Amino acid sequence: MDKKLLDILACPICKGELDYDKEHNELICKKDKLAFPINDDIPVMLESEARSLVAE
Repeated sequence: MDKKLLDILACPICKGELDYDKEHNELICKKDKLAFPINDDIPVMLESEARSLVAE
């Protein structure tokens, strides 16, 4: 994940900071407990595509 891109991306729901999870290739919003997938180096910043982290 490009560091410059990560610096400008924000959670589309709360506008908070995202953390990169290299193991799962996802962007994590700790506040909303959502993981946004990265497909072909493109972050998919849609709530409908995000994985919930509540059960984990």
